[in-house]
Amino acid sequence: MITLHPECRYFLYRVPVNINKSFYSLASIAREQMRAEPLSKDVFIFLNNRRNQLKLLVWQGDGFAIFHKRLEKGTFELPAFLHDQKHLVIPYSELLLILQGISLQKVQYRKRYNQQMLAR
Repeated sequence: MITLHPECRYFLYRVPVNINKSFYSLASIAREQMRAEPLSKDVFIFLNNRRNQLKLLVWQGDGFAIFHKRLEKGTFELPAFLHDQKHLVIPYSELLLILQGISLQKVQYRKRYNQQMLAR
């Protein structure tokens, strides 16, 4: 079972992947293309070309786990990328919006206490 936490980092890979890729192929993309360590607690997000399928890859200490979601209708929305970016680190809240099909362009966040902001 994959558990998602706000403390994790979420790496969204922009380049479409063959959704049939499995554990080690996706981990290789994370390591070589995203320059991240797949054996960390980070979560890696991959989409297919049509953006109607999504996979989350996470190392759970004793092995990899994959969450795979296929939409029967519609597509997953991607956040804005810079032209040459291949991946983006997104917040936990944005991943939840993507998974639920909520438009990222229309979401407005209200002010909240953030301990990280105070540390700056």
